[in-house]
Amino acid sequence: MANTTSPKALSLIKASEGRVLRAYLCPAGIPTIGYGHTKTVTKQDVRDGKTITPAEAERLFKADLAEFEKGVAKLVKVKLTDDQFGALVSFAYNLGVGALASSTLLKRINGEAPVADIERAWLQWNKARVSGVLKELAGLTKRRKAEFALFAGK
Repeated sequence: MANTTSPKALSLIKASEGRVLRAYLCPAGIPTIGYGHTKTVTKQDVRDGKTITPAEAERLFKADLAEFEKGVAKLVKVKLTDDQFGALVSFAYNLGVGALASSTLLKRINGEAPVADIERAWLQWNKARVSGVLKELAGLTKRRKAEFALFAGK
């Protein structure tokens, strides 16, 4: 049976992303709206002050979530709980399926590495390019710790 993103993971993603109904640039300079939706948002939307309704934010979230669930399901080769799956979906939702695909984190999980090795690989993903410089961001550190806690069943 295929995994689904657990309610705890859904709450984590929504809390981490926040719901913003007006287009904005995230700390990494990416045009964003709703619950971290980036796929159809442009810098022009930010300049124009584009807004969406709460219902539209939810629709975009569900569409984005389905894409990331599909990506994680394709990449992970070991059995996971729904919380573990959801923690990885949160990671991919924030960083992209490509980042997960090429990560040491995925190699550790698929290789059934000790949990301490998985934790180290997970927590290193707390940086973003801000004005061209890779910087540790407190919000990303908090999110990675929450994702790993969910993955580890803490």
